[in-house]
Amino acid sequence: MPRFYKKMAKKEKKANSFKRTLIEWGVILGIFAILYTTGLHTEVIGTLQRGLLATKIIRPDITVDESEFIRAEYNMPLVTLDGTRTSLKEFEGNTIFLNFWATWCPPCIAEMPNIQKLYEDIGENEGIVFVMLSLDENPQTAKAFIDRKEFTMPVYFLSGRQPGVYNSTVVPTTYVISPEGYIVTEKRGMANYNTAGFKEFLLNL
Repeated sequence: MPRFYKKMAKKEKKANSFKRTLIEWGVILGIFAILYTTGLHTEVIGTLQRGLLATKIIRPDITVDESEFIRAEYNMPLVTLDGTRTSLKEFEGNTIFLNFWATWCPPCIAEMPNIQKLYEDIGENEGIVFVMLSLDENPQTAKAFIDRKEFTMPVYFLSGRQPGVYNSTVVPTTYVISPEGYIVTEKRGMANYNTAGFKEFLLNL
């Protein structure tokens, strides 16, 4: 009889362990379902990727050969967050930090805090202009995100044709345009731009 009770206890213990595992997985899947339903999964993944950027391993190329420079295209109509129409041409003659991003893009979410810090450090007092170009279909989605994060970087939307020179299939993609009108570096994918080397690169253009 004792052996019988031991067997029963062992079976019961296994059953309870299996139930606990099911409950744990149910909770995990439930959390993922809520994140996807509310759209917060993008920010969660972006936050995790931000840890990778903190290592400063993923950085933009700031040693491009001048022979590889490409002519920038300024004929790109833009709209600001408040609906004001403008164009990239308005910034011609400045160093332009042009970043294509979207709220549905985790790598974009990951790199934006570093870009915000770069913007705060450099601002536009040194002839450097930031153009954070949102690819969101609904501008209000981008505006709500920017407001919630309390980002102060200038955000724009396309209001016409996107020049072929900026037709990257990767989001985010960042271009730096020199005052002379050349794309001096292009980074496809996320990167940490808030580094001493990149700041010096911008200021020296």
